Amino acid sequence: MEQLILEDIIKQVEEKKVISSSQHGFTKGKSCLTNLIAFYDDKTGWVDEGRAVEVVYLDFSKAFDTVSHNILLGKLGKCGLDKWSVRWIENWLNGRTQSVVISGTESSWKPVTSRVSTGPSLVQLLHQ
Repeated sequence: MEQLILEDIIKQVEEKKVISSSQHGFTKGKSCLTNLIAFYDDKTGWVDEGRAVEVVYLDFSKAFDTVSHNILLGKLGKCGLDKWSVRWIENWLNGRTQSVVISGTESSWKPVTSRVSTGPSLVQLLHQ
C-alpha cells in the first residue's frame, strides 16, 4: 500500500514541480556527493571571480525529530498534494505512541505529535 501512495505522491510532486532542482537529498539520481560537487563548483566559481565566500555548516541530523505533524500536513497541502493524499498521510501519522526504557524501567506510553521516522520510501519523500 505504501508503495502505491508513494508513486501517487511522486507523480503529483513532479507534475507540480514542488521540489527545486537544487534539492539533492532523497531525490532520484542525486545524493550527498552530487550536492557537494554542485556546492564546490558554485563556490570555486565565486572565488575565481574574486567574490567573498563564507560558509556555515549546520548539523540537521536530528531535524526530523522535531517535525510537527500538523505543520507537515499543512505544508503538504500548500505544495499542491491532493486532499486524499494528505488525508492518507495524516491517518498514517496519527495514533502513534512511544515509550522509553532506561535500565529496565519503562516510561508510560505517550502520543507522538512530532517526529517523522526515517527508513521507508514514503518517509524519505516526506523529508524533502
